[in-house]
Amino acid sequence: MNAPAEGGLLHGAERASVTADGYALSARGLAYAYGGAAPVFADVAIDIRHREIVCLLGGSGCGKSSLLRVLSRLEAQTAGDIRFLDEALTAPHPRAALVFQQASLLPWLDAAGNVGFGLDFDHQPVLSRSERAERVEHALSAVGLAGHAHRYPAQLSGGMAQRVALARALARQPQLLFADEPFSALDAITRAEMQDLLVELVHRWHTAALLVTHDIDEAILVADRILLMGGAPGRIVREWTVDIERPREAQPAAVTALRLDILNALHALRAH
Repeated sequence: MNAPAEGGLLHGAERASVTADGYALSARGLAYAYGGAAPVFADVAIDIRHREIVCLLGGSGCGKSSLLRVLSRLEAQTAGDIRFLDEALTAPHPRAALVFQQASLLPWLDAAGNVGFGLDFDHQPVLSRSERAERVEHALSAVGLAGHAHRYPAQLSGGMAQRVALARALARQPQLLFADEPFSALDAITRAEMQDLLVELVHRWHTAALLVTHDIDEAILVADRILLMGGAPGRIVREWTVDIERPREAQPAAVTALRLDILNALHALRAH
């Protein structure tokens, strides 16, 4: 599946002129600082289209995980505004879901219980017991764990646990999935499987995703667009539309060319 035709590098006034129309999420002028410390990032503008996977790439300490936490409303920005589904976003939204590096499953609940956990919280839509069970079953099936609903976390491999975490996010029927290096702790084979699964689920479930990663190869294989974050305070300094046909592993020349371009941009950042 090809990436959306739109995209490319935006600067200054161009960024300011983009509206929220057609975007799952749109943010302008974002800044964030811990207490009275220097800003972690500043003047960040970002858009995520419906059914689009955006990878936020950058070195350690550039502020990418902090930006994800602000965009998901786990933290409050010190400046700027965020719109989600064309409405101001001031608190965590029931149609946005998060997946982190650790699966963080509750050990006393089986896989089905972990997937359904939180669906009855106050900010979630009211579901009947049968609707809740249907969502859990559907989500587990989507991540390939239909036969493992009653396994407990201690009985799951690392890859299976992360599939449960992804199913837990999908059970919320998100319009936007936030993922903070969700596959970095997995072995290479399982990681590749999970990357393919993420792409498949985003397209099948008609959601969008913002994936934070420090892995250039992961970004190229997964993303429709790649945003490079860097500097102090952190900013989005480059953007690439990834129009390489999938499966991208079958396009080594195009993948290598893009990888070298990203590496050059990273080296230029460090030189400054």
